[in-house]
Amino acid sequence: MVKVAFFQTHKYELEYFTKASDEAGVEISFLEPRLTSQTAVMSKGYDVVCSFANDSVDRDTLVALKNNGIKLLALRSAGFNHVDMQAAVELEIPVVRVPSYSPHSIAEHAVCLLLALSRRIHKAHMRTQSHNFSLDGLVGFNLHGKKVGVIGTGKIGAVFANIMKGFGSEVMAYDIDQNEEFNYVSLDKILKESDIISLHVPLNPKTHHILNRESFKKMKKGVYIINTSRGGLIDTKALIDSLKSEHIAGAGLDVYEEEENLFFQDLSEEILMDDLFARLISFPNVLVTSHQAFLTSEALNQIAVVTMENIKTYFSTGEMPNQVLP
Repeated sequence: MVKVAFFQTHKYELEYFTKASDEAGVEISFLEPRLTSQTAVMSKGYDVVCSFANDSVDRDTLVALKNNGIKLLALRSAGFNHVDMQAAVELEIPVVRVPSYSPHSIAEHAVCLLLALSRRIHKAHMRTQSHNFSLDGLVGFNLHGKKVGVIGTGKIGAVFANIMKGFGSEVMAYDIDQNEEFNYVSLDKILKESDIISLHVPLNPKTHHILNRESFKKMKKGVYIINTSRGGLIDTKALIDSLKSEHIAGAGLDVYEEEENLFFQDLSEEILMDDLFARLISFPNVLVTSHQAFLTSEALNQIAVVTMENIKTYFSTGEMPNQVLP
């Protein structure tokens, strides 16, 4: 039986992966630590390592996995920017992923962040909990008629764009790959004319800091930014400066550039050492969730099933339909 070392186990995953592994005939050991070059030693005696989105799978980690006889790296995520793919190829460790699990879950979360910001839901909730029922300072705005710039119209971006069409928003799209469904314009037009900008592109060298200091200067005053993709798409320092100057009216973020040392763990009893993040969440017009856009029962079930099928297929046929290539 194929043996899998499952790193950075979360309670919400156990039910889904236990069922999927039983059905696939795969033996899983659920391990608590993140996968790093230091914890990779725990993979000794296993055939496969199953990695989470904020593990640190750099060259040193991959070398350690190779030395331990790991034959396959199975990512339980769509993104793979946390893996040194060049090193994986050189070390002949194939990498598979879950390319699409529930675009609706992430797109709907992006809309949720936008609605919470536009109608001041987070502020209203805190007020009513303290028995303050005043409406002063809670004036919102309609999404109907607003210009929404969607950067990236893959499966998630397309779902988000169509939801915004349902609100009666005017959707403008930017993507290298285009289809007939949306009105595509230049990135400059998106930046200059949008009332709301939502990011739905993968993180790679070309998209790193796609929203930067110069980008924010081009935007109209009062724009809202939504990011449920990857934190590195936004230059956080530049975003903070634009929020301080009140050029950016608000931001809804499910991801953060340096999230790997913060998200997916309880730090409520610890001092927050990331000064940049502390400043970011201090803004009353910034709403941050900790990379939970994917977190629906439908998505978790699909992630578990596809991950186990990736492993089963590789060891039974040698095929990798969801292989990641650099």
